Amino acid sequence: MTGKIRKGTIPVTGGKVWYRIFGPDRPGTPLLVLHGGPGIPHDYLLPISGLADERPVIFYDQLGCGNSDTVADESLLTVERFVEELVQVREALGLDTLHILGQSWGSMLAVEYMLRKRPSGVQRLVLSGPCLSASRWNADQRQYVGELPKKTRDTILRHEADGDFESPEFQDAMMEYYRLHICRMDPWPDCMMRSMERFAVPVYRYMWGPSEFTCTGTLGSFDCTDRLREITIPVLFTCGRYDEATPAATAWYREMLPGSQMAVFEDASHAHHLEKEDEFLAAVRTFLRGT
Repeated sequence: MTGKIRKGTIPVTGGKVWYRIFGPDRPGTPLLVLHGGPGIPHDYLLPISGLADERPVIFYDQLGCGNSDTVADESLLTVERFVEELVQVREALGLDTLHILGQSWGSMLAVEYMLRKRPSGVQRLVLSGPCLSASRWNADQRQYVGELPKKTRDTILRHEADGDFESPEFQDAMMEYYRLHICRMDPWPDCMMRSMERFAVPVYRYMWGPSEFTCTGTLGSFDCTDRLREITIPVLFTCGRYDEATPAATAWYREMLPGSQMAVFEDASHAHHLEKEDEFLAAVRTFLRGT
């Protein structure tokens, strides 16, 4: 994360979003990074700026979280508006050609952008820890919950039944799950902690739910798998061996997108870009170079 950095804000529907660009003067095709959540600001993805030795690497906090404006109007929290926000960010930054990397919810956003807008100039797509079918995601998380120690599993099921997601007991059980399937590093790195400290919980709960394995929000019916074949640019899927985006689910997505590639990172989970940083950057670098 050395060299030149450019920062600013961009007016979008509903407010302003904040961005920063690493390596703005680098000659390679820019990489635009879409964070997850919804509502988890970009900080945890900052190691991807290691690719800025070759190309501009652009991060922005989606509306409602991080350094961007907050959202009081839930009508703004739709996939359609976040796609329009992406259009507005791209236009404001003059990204005539670019690559896109979407992580977790960012993978949903990236694919919806490609399918809804049919944009020209997007050369390659990286879908990291992808969630392209909420029903498949939820089924996989229930499988993981079933593999937890009985006490932890019973705690989760009891509080899901009574709706008490603020209970310290539930929060502890949730974190036990997260340490297995979101980030297996101990302690979590500073960039991850900054994102968690600035986590826009109301956005996340409205669109997803009270936890990664309890989906009650508006994205509960999301599924774009039947249209994946409409994407014709090169695509790289990445996941960790213990990822919430399981290797089996990620391979299923890949099968629906002929010609796409896939990388599985061992001893890693949803945050495999942190747990296996060097391997992840090498894989993405090679893919973006087209080699």
